[in-house]
Amino acid sequence: MQNLKIYNTLTRQKEEFQSITPNHVGMYVCGPTVYNNVHLGNVRTFMTFDVLYRYLTHIGYKVRYVRNITDVGHLVGDGDEGEDKIGKMAKLEKLEPMEIVQRYTNDFHTVLEQFNFLPPSIEPTATGHLIEQIEAVKTLIEKGLAYESNGSVYFDINKYNEGGHDYGKLSGRILEDLLNETRELDGQAEKRNPLDFAIWKKANPEHIMQWKSPWGMGFPGWHLECTCMSTKYLGAQFDIHGGGMDLKFPHHECEIAQGVGITGKEPVKYWMHSNMLTVNGQKMSKSLGNSFLPAELFAGNHPLLEQPYSPMTVRFFMLQSQYRSTLDFSNDALKAAQKGFRRLTNGLRIVKTLTFEPAEVATDEKKKQDIEKSIVAFYDAMNDDLNTAVAIAQLFNLLKYVNMIYMNQLQPAAIGEGTFNELKYKFVLFIEGILGLKEEKAENSDAVLNGMLNLYREYKAAQQYDKVDEIRSYFKANGMSIKDMKHRIDWAWEE
Repeated sequence: MQNLKIYNTLTRQKEEFQSITPNHVGMYVCGPTVYNNVHLGNVRTFMTFDVLYRYLTHIGYKVRYVRNITDVGHLVGDGDEGEDKIGKMAKLEKLEPMEIVQRYTNDFHTVLEQFNFLPPSIEPTATGHLIEQIEAVKTLIEKGLAYESNGSVYFDINKYNEGGHDYGKLSGRILEDLLNETRELDGQAEKRNPLDFAIWKKANPEHIMQWKSPWGMGFPGWHLECTCMSTKYLGAQFDIHGGGMDLKFPHHECEIAQGVGITGKEPVKYWMHSNMLTVNGQKMSKSLGNSFLPAELFAGNHPLLEQPYSPMTVRFFMLQSQYRSTLDFSNDALKAAQKGFRRLTNGLRIVKTLTFEPAEVATDEKKKQDIEKSIVAFYDAMNDDLNTAVAIAQLFNLLKYVNMIYMNQLQPAAIGEGTFNELKYKFVLFIEGILGLKEEKAENSDAVLNGMLNLYREYKAAQQYDKVDEIRSYFKANGMSIKDMKHRIDWAWEE
């Protein structure tokens, strides 16, 4: 196992990762509320944990990755009052709520497939776990940590803290400050404390999604859903809980309180949070008109975009920043990412064609050691709280040697068969296996491109330079260029 360190939001420091059960990892990530198209902030969060999932698996862990679908209980404004986000959309669209859920769950899966995300081990839904949620509410009431009021049930924060616990420890919020910030809202009179949060809500007659419970017709609290789904599949205590920074408070704070309240144990060992996205230095939001969907990025059909950007270009762009840093979208940054990704893609295509040929040449110890150091440095970067930005820099150093071998400037024998094989294997593994990047090309294009190159060779040999120029123009129009070298003729993506 590698010595992986991750930043634990709970302790506010990097810690060496040690799983609760040796060689096994339980990881839960808060999935989307499926009432609308998945947005880029979601994508960045899920990308962080896709890379973590890939890396943990690579370094030898058996990972159970649970990522839920929230299909009920998440109210507009993220609080205890208001309409259900899915119910509201169902009314607007004049559809059944589950039609809304299915439509946007399908969209979510499509987008994640476009970004080459691995599917989780389990993808539970909130509505599929109503029995567990009702039982959890009963347990919290029995333990004196929750109370029924007018058909709703609330978690009692004062009782929880009186038991020696600290509501607010994850986010660093202080109860007195929170009380001063709390506005008077409908339903606050039902609570003993304005900060108490709903674990079961009474449904108004017009509320579409509601179920029978010991406290009347209602629906589960958003925070309770994740507690019940995570502990059902990962146990009362599990290794990693992830999400976006916006979920730290109140969602994850409430999850800790509920988990401790139900089991008496701290539910999660390592809390991880990805940072937010900005556009040209401003926070991304619909109200500012600077929010765009993945589909708009791919098509380039947004006023702020100068051109389309492919899914892998966007993935590469996101990975150029460490997940805890803010990530700023701009056309210049995306264009630079496109260029960098194409350079790597060219190297990825090339390295798969390279073969070791024994030769009587002197060993180039310096180059051999530099390759080996870059491989170690890639792991060091990943072990340093998934620092993909530094890891990618090491890939470009390895790419330099891939290109030197390809251009006949370095004989494979000069670095030895072992180092050559390691360079070839690790370069592909790091890009495809760990960072989840892949070459983007039209299906069955290899045969067409090779045929065009054969024609190019024939026209060049026959000195039919008008035809040579036509083929060059064809490649250029498709974002490619012909590499006319002394020892071979090949093509590459334009960088």
